[in-house]
Amino acid sequence: MSSPGTLYGVGVGPGDPELMTVKAWRLLSTAKVIAYLAANGSDSTARSIAAPFLPDDAQEIIIDVPMRTEREPAQAAYDQGAAEIATHLARGDDVVMLCEGDPFFYGSFIYVFERLAKSFECVVVPGVTSVTACAAELRQPLSRRDDVLKVLPATMDADRLRDELATCQTAAIIKVGRHFGKVKQVLSALDLITRATAITKATQDDQAIQPVETIADDSLPYFTTIIVRV
Repeated sequence: MSSPGTLYGVGVGPGDPELMTVKAWRLLSTAKVIAYLAANGSDSTARSIAAPFLPDDAQEIIIDVPMRTEREPAQAAYDQGAAEIATHLARGDDVVMLCEGDPFFYGSFIYVFERLAKSFECVVVPGVTSVTACAAELRQPLSRRDDVLKVLPATMDADRLRDELATCQTAAIIKVGRHFGKVKQVLSALDLITRATAITKATQDDQAIQPVETIADDSLPYFTTIIVRV
């Protein structure tokens, strides 16, 4: 009987395939089974990043996660995806799960890892995060010397967001999407809106960079990060 396979959580970086690590490339280029997230049945960003390096004959496991405010549909999707991955691992196949950015930095891989790590060997391969990619594209350092850098999900309530911004030198506000109107109001109230820049799809071909004060809309694409130098 063959020994169980290994699950690899591989960070594929923020968008530019050339920002993948050599280790990520090696695992992807030899993968027999790959898994990845697809939100609401849409194309997978992680797969599109990794596409140049994937073998033509790799078997694909698509974890289709409904993007809703209720947690139950997403949890059910992760349950189903983890079960399918476990079937391959149990029969001795390694599985490479693709994850935008870094697997353990707000990555979807975390939810699969939590379901399978106690039963199978899991290896995490770090990747370039969207936050560091945004700083590079903006040519704006995130921190120096004793600076405090905070990563703040835009999903938090306005009062907490305001409090967190008051105690750092630089903030990276992530998961902006439909929460942009709230974020913009908080930045205006703190007189920080002129110090904030929004970058969407960092390092990708359709990357967009805009000063926050020039954006009239109350929503932006989900893969938008706002860098604020407080």
